Amino acid sequence: MTGPQRERLAAAQAELLRALLADGDVPEGFDADRVRVERRALLNKRRGIVAAIRPDVAAELGERFRPLFEAYARAHPREVGTRFRDDAARFAGWAVERGELEAPKKKRWWRRAT
Repeated sequence: MTGPQRERLAAAQAELLRALLADGDVPEGFDADRVRVERRALLNKRRGIVAAIRPDVAAELGERFRPLFEAYARAHPREVGTRFRDDAARFAGWAVERGELEAPKKKRWWRRAT
């Protein structure tokens, strides 16, 4: 494969990833319905993993968890090399910043029992 071919392939792959992970436009030559199905599956998987890692957040948000996570995920696709724990923590922080979730109470680890 030559340099220009690699560049075209890399650009097409990046465009497809944006469509799948960041709610980007479906690239030319791809079946839009199939991309939407896969996008939904990936979002469901990501949301399920975040709920498993942070059940406290999912429980506190209740019915709001799903739509809030979807809004977060569209605006914040997972970055390459990040762990799901990082993603879950970022989502919780995002929800706190928006006033959707109470800020965690800090433990007073410095306080000694008397």
